[in-house]
Amino acid sequence: MAHPVRLAILEKLRSGDMCACVIADMFESDRTTVSKHLAILKKAGLVEDVKEGRNIIYRLKMPCVLDVMPCIEKVIKLERERKC
Repeated sequence: MAHPVRLAILEKLRSGDMCACVIADMFESDRTTVSKHLAILKKAGLVEDVKEGRNIIYRLKMPCVLDVMPCIEKVIKLERERKC
């Protein structure tokens, strides 16, 4: 979960459900990479998806995870500073 793209995806989903294609367009990574990040978040039980026609819509399954985000971000920042 600590990967910056995964954290950003969770933040984006805070505002509501989103199509995988919209999520992918928000990042410079290719769609395959973003899809892999979504799969990891789904496997972790943090997001769920629903197929609507040709689109896959993602939503937060565990919105409470966003409450711990500031703490996680501090840990990541401290770890980066420690490595420098």
